[in-house]
Amino acid sequence: MFADLLRRMTAPAPTPLSDGDARRALGALLVRIARSDGAYDAEEIARIDKTLSARYSLSPSETAALRADCEILESEAPDTVRFTRAIKDAVPYEERAAVVQALWEIVLADGVREAEENALMRMVAPMLGLTDQESHQLRRAVEQG
Repeated sequence: MFADLLRRMTAPAPTPLSDGDARRALGALLVRIARSDGAYDAEEIARIDKTLSARYSLSPSETAALRADCEILESEAPDTVRFTRAIKDAVPYEERAAVVQALWEIVLADGVREAEENALMRMVAPMLGLTDQESHQLRRAVEQG
């Protein structure tokens, strides 16, 4: 379903993503972090919906449709390294910081930080161009509410 998007994202010189494709790519990364511990639960899904709805000003039905696309894209996407690098190339730094914060919100949504989630966050944040210190600050901001 998303073969063309994935091919463009992982090309040697990827072109900037359209708004719709960038939404799906960022949402798929949110889904990937939620699924990383093997439990894709209601709290994480609700957090993804809240993030997508707020970020893109979507109605509940538009949000659900976008998340469904993101779930499919995540399952078809290549390894996290190439996928995340493609997002970095397509999304401005300021927005990538907001994505890392949203990723932390999903990791912390169920109240448990699993080893798989921590490992993925340690890998993804730097690939999105953020330092460990910036990621730590964003995590602390989420924890403090």
